[in-house]
Amino acid sequence: MQRRDFVRSATTTTFGFSIFANKYLQTGKMGISGLYENLKTKDFLGKVKIVTEIPAVEVFTEGPAADHNGNVYFTNIRTEKILKWDVHDKTLTDFWQNSNQANGLRFKSKDQLLVCEGSSGAVSEIEIGTQKRTVLVDTFNGKKLQSPNDLDIDSQGRIYFSSRSDNADLSVQNKKGVYRLDPDGRLTQLLVEPEIDMPNGIVISPDEKTLYLIEAHSGSGRNRCILAFDLQQNGSISNRRTLIDFYPGRSGDGMCIDQNGNLYVAAGLHQTRGTSETLDTRPGIHVISPEGQLLAFRQTPVDTITNCTFGGKDLKTLYITCGKYLLSIRTKIPGKH
Repeated sequence: MQRRDFVRSATTTTFGFSIFANKYLQTGKMGISGLYENLKTKDFLGKVKIVTEIPAVEVFTEGPAADHNGNVYFTNIRTEKILKWDVHDKTLTDFWQNSNQANGLRFKSKDQLLVCEGSSGAVSEIEIGTQKRTVLVDTFNGKKLQSPNDLDIDSQGRIYFSSRSDNADLSVQNKKGVYRLDPDGRLTQLLVEPEIDMPNGIVISPDEKTLYLIEAHSGSGRNRCILAFDLQQNGSISNRRTLIDFYPGRSGDGMCIDQNGNLYVAAGLHQTRGTSETLDTRPGIHVISPEGQLLAFRQTPVDTITNCTFGGKDLKTLYITCGKYLLSIRTKIPGKH
């Protein structure tokens, strides 16, 4: 992610917002560095285990999703592959090549895998058995989507996804946004830049009354937080609020949610990476309550942690993409069905 600085004057900030700049950009936040004491980590998370190492020279893993048999699919953006970890055979294979820099994945059904394709600007669907690919959407109002990043799906089959890029051509592409794709193919833009800064991970609460969205801009003064919205039965959102703010540390990237509504967020850095992000956010899995309280934290061994998903027959195994590894943590609470 390229650094894009946001200039603000010390004399023009009120109530945490700059009055001369985008009102949605939050300033003066203290991050979560002081929240790591007295956590209840053992009540939520077991130890970190290495599941497998990706044997490639260029590795940036993302987007884990577990199928009904417990197998884990995840992406290597650098090599444009979707990989499959077979939990029974303990083997790692290439499931899909030339993935158009696939990022977020989600199973729509036991045989249908939804894919956010970064370079093509499409949200697609792959049939697991035949590997047939179908583009579900790649444009809005006559322009290409930027770079679909992550997604979730509700019980009515509506897909909610984020779309963002560092170097979009706005003459032919839409601005950064969050969208809802209905089963009939209708696409609705729920949020658009400058309402959002750099949308990333997105999940729906188990009762489908709340939509959570990670903002993850690495530039100085930009948003690094988790936003929460009321989610209506018709798929619209309202009542925007900040659940937790990571700034000045690295924000969350991807996340998933357990059946009690707690978020499991991949966030933080071991070392700085040439952006304005500090090390205030520790690298690992952060368990955050629906009220925004940091409940538990388990550090991961290397940079860069990107995303996580629940898997296993009991949905109590958290799979994590982190650097060149697929990791796992056993959890006390099952993931959302």
